[in-house]
Parts: sequence; structure tokens; C-alpha cells
Amino acid sequence: MSFEFIIPEIVDPNGVDGSPHPRPMDVKDDQSREEKVLETDGEPITNFYGNSNPYIDYESIDLLLSLQHPRSQGYDEMCFIIMGQAKELLFKSLYFELYNLQLRIRDDDIANAFVIMDRSKKILKLIVNVWDVLSTIRTDGFNQFRDYLSVASGQLSFMYRHIEFILGNKNKHMCEAHSNVPHVYPALLKNFSSPSIYDDVIRQLARNEFAIDAAALDRDWTEVYKENASVEAAWLKVYSDPTPTNELYMLGEGLTELADIFSQYRHRHFVSVERILGFKPGTGGSAGVGWLKKAVDHRFFPELWTIRTEL
Repeated sequence: MSFEFIIPEIVDPNGVDGSPHPRPMDVKDDQSREEKVLETDGEPITNFYGNSNPYIDYESIDLLLSLQHPRSQGYDEMCFIIMGQAKELLFKSLYFELYNLQLRIRDDDIANAFVIMDRSKKILKLIVNVWDVLSTIRTDGFNQFRDYLSVASGQLSFMYRHIEFILGNKNKHMCEAHSNVPHVYPALLKNFSSPSIYDDVIRQLARNEFAIDAAALDRDWTEVYKENASVEAAWLKVYSDPTPTNELYMLGEGLTELADIFSQYRHRHFVSVERILGFKPGTGGSAGVGWLKKAVDHRFFPELWTIRTEL
């Protein structure tokens, strides 16, 4: 950008409560709200005491909106930071859903698993669409602030790794990249060392009396999952009844769609980086586009893809 720009002042950081804990708030009910409407004649409440208001306190909005710190004079850096932070929030939202999806599968609560999966897919689609905004950053605009990233890279997103791990794409090196961060690493290591959603789906196939190899039911969960002929055979039997009343079939299709949308995210990432950087090395030490290409080719839940040739 060749024009001078101004970052408008939104929040004075000196007045922000930086605590990560919930701020004290009253709990209201329908009766109290009905009484308040009579007091206000149906108009919004606008008079509050202290130095905050309930919406700011409930969402910690002032804290959230004081966390954007461009380091360069590049116009596009603010967009880059906010879209990155938006992705991190959406990653957290998606991980919350996937974590509880896994619990529903373990309890054979497929009805609620479908509800959670539907929301998960919508969140993931929203994450994919973030690239519509990020792709408006052009090469010259990115170059204006790229050096200020130092060796920071989105590949170091521990929230993204939580999602990769719970979906089954385990990577020891990307887990250990956070081993020096004591307030982050324990939870990530636990996820890395635990069964993935797909591992629990395979166990569910076994509970439904499909013949699954013992090696697929009890293994080192930190290892990358390898395709298993017994799992593929089980899915082929499930897909012999491709009807909405077949819960396992619908679960398989839901997982496949989830993996499909995730592949769209990886592809958008890959193409956007190639468009902006070409084949320059990445900021975090990777080969950039060449390294991302490997991720594009990955598929979660492999047997749900390989059976398509036989169907």
C-alpha cells in the first residue's frame, strides 16, 4: 500500500483487566428480565456503575480488542493479525466440539454425535472462509511486515495441533515444539498420547460385532495410524446398507465430509501461500509451499476413502 494509514484508537490498555478468569457478574432469570422491561419501557439498559458493563465483562471484549499489536508500518499486518487470531478462536471452538463428539461416540450416543458433528462442519467451513480475507493480502503487502514475524509461523499453532491430533494426524515433532511452554504443553501432550476420534470409531465398529484386528484396537496412540484391512472390510459391510437409518453409515459419511472440508482448508492455505510467497522458504524454517504440499495430500480416516474404489 502506498498511502498513509491510521490505526484508530479503540481501547486504552491501561484500563483493561488482563485476568484470564471470568469477571464477576450477576445471574438473572426470566422473571427479573420481565421486571426490568417494565422499568425501562422496553428500551435497552444504558446506565451502568463502575468502569465496565455486562457485555464487556461477559465476553472480555476490552481485553480481546487490545491484543492486536502490529509491529511494522505495513498496512496489511492488522488484517493478518486479526484473521490469525480469529482462526485461533475458531480452532478452539472446533476443538471443543470435537472433544465432546469423541465422548458421545465412546458412549454410543450417536444421535447427539450427529448434532455435534453438524456444528463442527459449519465451524470448519467458517475457518476455510477466513482465507477469503487473507488472500486479499498481496505479495508486496506481505513483504512489508514479513520480516517482523522473525521465525513465527502458523505451523506453531498449538490449537491447530489439538485439532490435528484429535482427528488422528499425530506428529511428534510438532507436539514437542511446545515442550518448553509449561502452560500449553501438558494438555497438548495428553491429546497427542490419547486415542483419536477415529480410534474410538473403530472401537465402536468392534462393539457392533465387526471383526476388527486387535492391533487396531489397542496400540501406541502416539504413532501415525496405518490403514488396516479389517477396518476397511468393516466399513465395506457398513456401506452395504447406505440408508439414513443405518447410523454407522451416516457416521462414516459425516466423518468423510469433515475430512473433506479440512482438506479444503489445507488446500486454501497452500494456494494462498503460493500466491503470496511463491517458493520462498517459510518463516518457521520450513520449505514453505513445498512443506505445505505434503499436508494437502493427507486424508483423515483413510479407510473411509479407500473403500470408495470398491463401492
